[in-house]
Amino acid sequence: MTRQITVAAIQTSYGEDMQANIDKTIGFIRDAAAKGAQVILAPELFQGPYFCVSQEEKWFGAAYPWREHPAVTQLQPVAKELGVVLPVSIFEREGPHYFNSLVMIDADGELMGVYRKSHIPDGPGYQEKYYFRPGDTGFKVWDTRFGRIGVGICWDQWYPETARAMMLQGAEILLYPTAIGTEPHDDTLDTAAPWRRAMQGHAVSNVVPVVGANRIGHEQVTEAGQTYYGHSFIADHRGDLVESLDREEGVLVHTFDLDFLDRHRAAWGFFRDRRTDLYGALATGRPA
Repeated sequence: MTRQITVAAIQTSYGEDMQANIDKTIGFIRDAAAKGAQVILAPELFQGPYFCVSQEEKWFGAAYPWREHPAVTQLQPVAKELGVVLPVSIFEREGPHYFNSLVMIDADGELMGVYRKSHIPDGPGYQEKYYFRPGDTGFKVWDTRFGRIGVGICWDQWYPETARAMMLQGAEILLYPTAIGTEPHDDTLDTAAPWRRAMQGHAVSNVVPVVGANRIGHEQVTEAGQTYYGHSFIADHRGDLVESLDREEGVLVHTFDLDFLDRHRAAWGFFRDRRTDLYGALATGRPA
């Protein structure tokens, strides 16, 4: 009998009521679990609007220690009840420090630990450096009940180094919770296609399924507001989109054969043929 994993991605809109957002996400989790999902991914910072469109100190009040965050304390019993793995993206406070973090909840409700977003963007509509310190956990892979799961958060997904680092730790599937949409400085710029392609490339070069979960809807955090384009997807080891959404609300579910993927990855030889002796420039800030 082969090892299989069934993953899901949630795509929906969120407002300013944290409890309503958590309740809404729990509803989607139950729907995904009813469809057989074992690992269920919600979008980045799903407890509220994506507040990083501007710099307002009031939003620091939405951060909690990771074990005490309302999304964590309320999803923990749901994970245990349904027997599902839940990666939970949160705004974390640790003493005077603030992070864009993810808590992994295993299928028995165990809190497996926290990952803190490594790459922090700073640009129009995505002013995260005002709120978040760069993550200090390093990239992490979680040995869950259903498989070894690597998770990067939003901006992390654009970096091939993130995906490769998780694969070198034995990841069997890569997940990326996201909040991305319009670009306030250029209303003609739509990054939905390159956003997908970047992660599809990770799937191909690591022979691994990739799941991206984004939000949708218009959020009026600023006067101009920001619209999130969805396009959540599940890609297979070839980078092909086996499940996808456009800008509508929904849940994606797909099953993968982990034993097949393990053999197929070995057959491609990407990890056998790596030349770490030549990669020194990748680990320097400004190579000569």
